Amino acid sequence: MSDSLREPWLRGIAFNPSASADVLIRLLDEAAGEAGSLMCEGRDLPGAVLDAALRHPVERIRCALARNLYVDPARLAPLASDPSGLVRARLAGGTRLQPRWVRPLPDDILVTFLTAQNGGEDGRVTEKEIAGELWSSRQVPLSFPRDMAGHDHPALRLYAVFQWQSLTVAQRHALLADPDPAVREAARRGSRQLDPEAVEAELPPIGSRYAVSVLSTCALSPAVVERCFAADEVDPLARNRHTPADALARLARHPDAEIRRLVATRPDLGQAAERLRQDPDQDVRMRARLQPSIRTWVEFQEVQKVVDHGRDCTCPITQPASEPSPDWYATCAASEEPVLRRVAASWPGLPAELVGTLALDDDEEVRIRLACHHPLAPPHLLRDVFVTRPAHRPHLLTLPAFPRTGWTHLLAHPDSEVRALAAADPTLPEPPLGDTDDAVRRAAAANPTLTPEALETLLTDLRTAEGAAANPSLPVHRMHALLDQCLNGAVAAPTAARRRETTPT
Repeated sequence: MSDSLREPWLRGIAFNPSASADVLIRLLDEAAGEAGSLMCEGRDLPGAVLDAALRHPVERIRCALARNLYVDPARLAPLASDPSGLVRARLAGGTRLQPRWVRPLPDDILVTFLTAQNGGEDGRVTEKEIAGELWSSRQVPLSFPRDMAGHDHPALRLYAVFQWQSLTVAQRHALLADPDPAVREAARRGSRQLDPEAVEAELPPIGSRYAVSVLSTCALSPAVVERCFAADEVDPLARNRHTPADALARLARHPDAEIRRLVATRPDLGQAAERLRQDPDQDVRMRARLQPSIRTWVEFQEVQKVVDHGRDCTCPITQPASEPSPDWYATCAASEEPVLRRVAASWPGLPAELVGTLALDDDEEVRIRLACHHPLAPPHLLRDVFVTRPAHRPHLLTLPAFPRTGWTHLLAHPDSEVRALAAADPTLPEPPLGDTDDAVRRAAAANPTLTPEALETLLTDLRTAEGAAANPSLPVHRMHALLDQCLNGAVAAPTAARRRETTPT
């Protein structure tokens, strides 16, 4: 059996947006090979197909579904208690695509994972290994540990203790009096983070990795602060929210400009901010100019997400545990400082009128951040950023508002990724089926302007078969006929002479 067309047809049908549920369910058959797994992982699925995949007897199918980025994660909840530990681990580990928008898992799935007594019936993975996958996947909302402080299950209250400094005073008191002894002991240890004398008594040698963590996060006694200055281990002090005012004033005069940069935007900087606005280092001066606009640590965090990053930053976009007020973002949007306008452009809740203003901003990074972060960013801006900043293309393609039309003027663009989008534009009268690039030809063959009759020729050409099979204009009955050939019979490739005869011009 010659199956040179089999795989392109199967892959194309798997991603055909017009494929009916009964067509897609046929791809779950073992005879379809990897096409079923690719479909389960790589596209949204109709309800009937999703239900069939959730109950599928083949572990490979369920593993692929567990990594799906497009299905509502609440629908994947059964996989959190799947008999296969590998399926559970795939769901906990998240998608292989690593999108910038980090989609959190629902609380019920998180609770299932973090309170599990085993890693599955097969014993290949432990519950601790699955929990490790979960925490490293970024699928746990930053607010989750804090929200678990009053949960009935002690294991979840323990997770809250590990985020001690984010808890309210009432939550801390409750955990210190918790009925579970392990939770009480963990809370007692957590409370010592805010006790300068306890920190001093237990401080490991300055310069060690653990000491850096302590010095960056815990309340520090004057003696510990002096030891840090004596050892020139002041970088942690510059990052620590508990660093006293007199130490901050000394850090603002530190000979290392990087130390001065670290403290220049702190909301608790006080009078030292005026000194830094006259600093010899341009970057320090810029940061110090921002400081009067930063009144809280939440605002400080939002500025820090921007100030150290450039135009091609592709850091993950996560939902913060708490956000500044809408009024603060509006003030940032009107600021003369480009960094603050970039902060505003990074907030998905910015009102439409301010989005329109920032879409025309003179600062390119403002426009890039708006395109990547805001659901109301205008289509022309998304298109411009896609064309000019290739680093952002994978992210932009995942956005619901990303335009699929308006590309026809870019058919001759030197970048094949741009030409592929132009080739797929449904307003294009003649898709470029003869382009030299494989991806452009596939996109052209998938263009819905092509008629079912034209697709018949393209289906027999290895260079366009996958795109033609993915074309939404392909009738459903024809998809079934192709699957009949792929799953039940031979699929012969055309001869060289036949390919020459049918080559699109």
